[in-house]
Amino acid sequence: MNKTKFYGCLGVLALAGTMFTACSDDDNNGGNENSSAAVWTVNGGINACDHVLFTESDKAGSKDVNDKGTQIGNGDQEFVFTGKQTLKKGTYILKGWVYIADGAELTIEPGTVIKGDKDTKAALIAERGGKLIAQGSETQPIVFTSEQAAGSRRPGDWGGIILCGKARTNATEQQIEGGPRTKHGGNDDNDNSGVLSYVRIEFAGYPFATDQEINGLTLGSIGKQTKIDHVQVSYSNDDSFEWFGGTVDCKYLIAYKGWDDDFDTDNGFSGHVQYGLSIRDPKIADKSMSNGFESDNNAKGTNADPHTSAVFSNITFVGPKMGDKNFVNDASYITAGAYNPNNGSGLGRFQSGMQIRRDSHLSCFNSVVVGWPVGLIIDKQLGDCQGAATNGLLKLQNLWFANLDAIGTDENKVLTDPNNESFSAKFFLAQPGNKYSASADGWFDVTGYRPTAASPLLSAASFTDALLAGFEKVAYVGAFGNGADWTANWTNFDPQNTKY
Repeated sequence: MNKTKFYGCLGVLALAGTMFTACSDDDNNGGNENSSAAVWTVNGGINACDHVLFTESDKAGSKDVNDKGTQIGNGDQEFVFTGKQTLKKGTYILKGWVYIADGAELTIEPGTVIKGDKDTKAALIAERGGKLIAQGSETQPIVFTSEQAAGSRRPGDWGGIILCGKARTNATEQQIEGGPRTKHGGNDDNDNSGVLSYVRIEFAGYPFATDQEINGLTLGSIGKQTKIDHVQVSYSNDDSFEWFGGTVDCKYLIAYKGWDDDFDTDNGFSGHVQYGLSIRDPKIADKSMSNGFESDNNAKGTNADPHTSAVFSNITFVGPKMGDKNFVNDASYITAGAYNPNNGSGLGRFQSGMQIRRDSHLSCFNSVVVGWPVGLIIDKQLGDCQGAATNGLLKLQNLWFANLDAIGTDENKVLTDPNNESFSAKFFLAQPGNKYSASADGWFDVTGYRPTAASPLLSAASFTDALLAGFEKVAYVGAFGNGADWTANWTNFDPQNTKY
């Protein structure tokens, strides 16, 4: 058993002999609603238990492990949870890779804070048939964050959140990216992996091996009955959001100052995503070159079905050029500064607001890209994305681009096209409703992403295309109109200095 140093919160001893309680001002300080004896088994060679909460001193096989424990997982690098349990509002520490097994359910109450253990690169993984139910609220979001003290947090302090389901993928069945044992994929496009709503995921993601990184939020073959909305991923050490196959619809997503790509879609993801915000730190970019969208049908660019055919609408991509007027897209500037985790994650350059490659048929409508080196790459290196675009198999309409070095290029890692003669640039300019401006002046208020009262974005949307059936029809292009701010109260744009 791999027991690592315990960095969790010290509780207050109400009576001699009581267990640690969760660190919270709330009267309901952690623990499970049940107090029955634990049932231990072995699942795939890994210790498994129908209780998920422990104290530092608990050992595998203990009978009473869950009353007021604040450690999620028993301290092993890998632990399987097989029961149904509710985490009461409080503060907990997540240790190791904790699997929510087939048939298990972990429910987390609003206002709960879960800190990922750095030593064990903690991750929470819902396997096929398992459910993670994290239903926060606008005033009481659920927060997954680093265990490190305010001021010393870095991308990759812990692993991240992984959900795996039984919906279709064009690889039939896949091992989830990042290292865990878990597979995803099946034939149930209406599968239900639980709820993530009003949730923040901060300083997650970790490069276990080359091309084997846990993302902030990884969604493998997640089905339509799963609820994903109001999720902010901040300072992820890989992609902020990545979908591998699946059909889940998502709303109100924020990718904030991630390392690699903001919204990555692969292996036949076909869901609908509406209202998304991407904001980049100009000093953080990945060695693979960072994008707003990166979309593949699969790694080899074959025409395997189901195709990646996700439809996005009302996304705002705020690129690195908007973050610093002195931005330079090379290693002299992109150093990560105080956010460099020094964990093997390679730094590189920024690439594009949208890269569609490897035979992807991703479509995007009513969205904004500002301040990126390149606006659009319809990649011609693997697969036939350009043919798909020409034949209407992917659509890019009512997109507003501004403050770019090039409207479009046609190949990965090619950033220049001064005459806008690439297929990508010509295609963009020819599509209905698309606009390009040298400057975004007058588009946004001081936030840099919400429209001004007179912004041309407010009345530029169109929802007439058949691919937008089922989307909420709004008047505006981008993530925000002039009404209520959907980021209010539950988000955090300074997680580094928050005292949890």
